[in-house]
Amino acid sequence: MAQRHEFRTLSTRRIHTGAIVSLRVDDVEMPDGHLAEREVVEHHGAVAVAAVDTDDRIVLIHQYRHPLGRHLWELPAGLLDVPGEDPVDAARRELAEETGLAADTWNVLVDVALSPGFTDEAVRVFVARHLREVPRPTPEHEEADLEVRRVPVDDAVAMVLRGDIVNATAAAGILALAVSRAPETPLRAPAAPLRAADAPWPDRPTAFTRTRAEHRA
Repeated sequence: MAQRHEFRTLSTRRIHTGAIVSLRVDDVEMPDGHLAEREVVEHHGAVAVAAVDTDDRIVLIHQYRHPLGRHLWELPAGLLDVPGEDPVDAARRELAEETGLAADTWNVLVDVALSPGFTDEAVRVFVARHLREVPRPTPEHEEADLEVRRVPVDDAVAMVLRGDIVNATAAAGILALAVSRAPETPLRAPAAPLRAADAPWPDRPTAFTRTRAEHRA
């Protein structure tokens, strides 16, 4: 196999740093020797939860998303904005805050790089089972208008295919869940076993944490 080109970053310019993202422009050496500018949006990263109850229903939330100007059906989710926090601990917190639920069984369902052409934003989606109710904190901001609904998994898949669910994390999580629970057939191999909740996550974003620390210094 031919040796792959090393895409070296020769210089970086910081354009903006906010609460959720930072924008930088890198000068990157291309295989033909030229330099190309690559805009990169740094992000905290996030976790999401496909919480499934004993009736084979998945917990969905209906939440206002300002960039699209409307409510979207999504999975419970939240930012990894606490430095060093274990992703599954963040997922437990978000599930409780958004739905008033906890779960006794956790596995990694799927990892998603949201748009790797321009951002390092990545989401780890967990599947959570054996649900129970817990106290829910008083919701704030968009969450004060949040609707929680339990939907049969097959119906949630249909919502994705109809375009009723367009959130990328939710679509990936719901479809991955459907595949993971589909039975083996003569024409279909069994699904790969789900990963442990603490499985390695090599694409977890880290740049924005460093950028924020430098910005505050």
